[in-house]
Amino acid sequence: MSVEHVEEAGGTGTQESAAAAVTTEALRYYSVAPGVRLNVRSGPGTGYALVRVLAEGAKVHIYCQTPGTTVTGPYGTSNIWDNISNGEYVSDAYVHTGADGYVASRCIL
Repeated sequence: MSVEHVEEAGGTGTQESAAAAVTTEALRYYSVAPGVRLNVRSGPGTGYALVRVLAEGAKVHIYCQTPGTTVTGPYGTSNIWDNISNGEYVSDAYVHTGADGYVASRCIL
């Protein structure tokens, strides 16, 4: 990994640049099933409020995962819900993670 040296008033900024580069590289994005406009819910289940709808071809970062309503989708039947942002969850049955189980840590609700 190369880190660009940035001069800032009062310091070099090298550590900040390195931290930003590591954080960016550590994020992994997963594809939503092709042709699907995926509902994003306020909690891990179909009974939670609809927050927004992801466009076809969307990719999501999974911050954590938690059990919830069981859903059948293109990638099987699962009760795993993926937290993609603060207060935003999608069913893992619609996200191509390459695994049938958890791929991220459990959410602390």
